[in-house]
Amino acid sequence: MSGPLTERRQTILKLVIQEFVDTATPVASETLVRKYRLPVSPATVRNDMAALEELGFLTHPHTSGGRIPTDAGYRFFVENLMERTSLSPTEQRMIRHQFYQVRGELDQWVQLACAVLARTAHNASVATAPRAEQLRFKSLELISIHETMALAVIVFHGGIVKQQTLAVEPWRTPEDLRRAAGLVSDLLADATLTRVEELATAATFNGIPLSDFERGLVDLIVRAMIAFEEQEQEQIYSDGLLEMLSQPEFSPASGRDDAERVIERMRRTLEILKSGRGLGPLIPQALASGGVQVIIGGEHGEDTMRDYSVILARYGVEGVIAGVLGVIGPTRMAYPRSISTVRYIASLMNNLLAELYNVQARPSEVTPAYEDEQRA
Repeated sequence: MSGPLTERRQTILKLVIQEFVDTATPVASETLVRKYRLPVSPATVRNDMAALEELGFLTHPHTSGGRIPTDAGYRFFVENLMERTSLSPTEQRMIRHQFYQVRGELDQWVQLACAVLARTAHNASVATAPRAEQLRFKSLELISIHETMALAVIVFHGGIVKQQTLAVEPWRTPEDLRRAAGLVSDLLADATLTRVEELATAATFNGIPLSDFERGLVDLIVRAMIAFEEQEQEQIYSDGLLEMLSQPEFSPASGRDDAERVIERMRRTLEILKSGRGLGPLIPQALASGGVQVIIGGEHGEDTMRDYSVILARYGVEGVIAGVLGVIGPTRMAYPRSISTVRYIASLMNNLLAELYNVQARPSEVTPAYEDEQRA
């Protein structure tokens, strides 16, 4: 019989996880008693470890007498035993300084977020480019490139730009194009797709009749917005491959079989970071979540992700723009460090985007609480 999960057994589970994360080797009872000066005998600790194994929190490799945590053990640790930590003030100050060196450069912020996450959490990192939660039109510019052709530059809030060529009558001057683009820009300023579609079918725009050419420009904007809304592929950034591959999980212990398993694990890691395979269902879940999500090993429900843990958080400004960032690593992960890193970078991105869009970030967006951490 395994018996209850007593306070002592919880302490032993916590120590096994800490020791295994630090050493990447199965943990023996003698090691715990000696290193942590436990006031019980190795035999007592062995009995407790056996009980934890029956409860599904520990397991042991066939080649070792020591134990290692299971996915369930890590889950219990994250939800009940993990100490809540934060990055040090010095680390936070250094990270903020890096981001403020590229103020206003959204793509660079996302790439920098990946680099800082990987370097600080010592694992691979991923982030999706932020997307407007509700696309809003900002401006239209028409550039004459030929007497019968112009380039339409459609700009949306969030730094999204669409370009398309269109045919124009040869008698239209660059000034005609500028005036038409200015009129449409003024009439559609800040409009959502629904609003633009309503205006496209109206007899007049705020009492102003439009020419067929100007209505054609409105239709062009409608098509561009619909095309954007229908896009399903997230743009995924990644970093930290070398950080992840330096982990012991990617170093064959001995023998051909070990080497083959490591090579396969490397291949899957490259595929995950390059294409985002295995992350697909996790991204919309993180976008819908208000906190930090921790998904451990087999909880993913996908075989390719069974050896990995993923920690994700939404970043952005609610109702305006949002993306997802996080870290990926072996299930043998320093969860407190990784979670605090993801939480801090997400909160920093929240503040930067709030400043960029000149809106007030909500308190929950500025400092995501540990109490909001949740299981996918």
